[in-house]
Amino acid sequence: MFGSIGLPELLLIFIIALLLFGPRKLPEIGKSLGKAMGEFRRASNDLQRSLEEEVAADELRAAKREVQDAVKPIPPGEPAAGAPVAPSEPGATPAESKGQPVEPK
Repeated sequence: MFGSIGLPELLLIFIIALLLFGPRKLPEIGKSLGKAMGEFRRASNDLQRSLEEEVAADELRAAKREVQDAVKPIPPGEPAAGAPVAPSEPGATPAESKGQPVEPK
């Protein structure tokens, strides 16, 4: 919980705090320190949650863009993706010479 601070270090800190603030003020200081730590933890959790939500929203926007790009309508006169296109040959029909999709023969 406290990292590398062991029991002897905690006792030393407690004794110094007791000498500096006295036994009457020490519970108030502990209470306010506990509240401050709780608020800090809450704020850091809120920040972490908002960052995770923003990353998730960004991933959704990217996925939406990919889907929209994949579903784009094909302009007239262009071959559909994956349609076989015949090479230009002498004696080919006009559709074949323009690179239009050709039905298998």
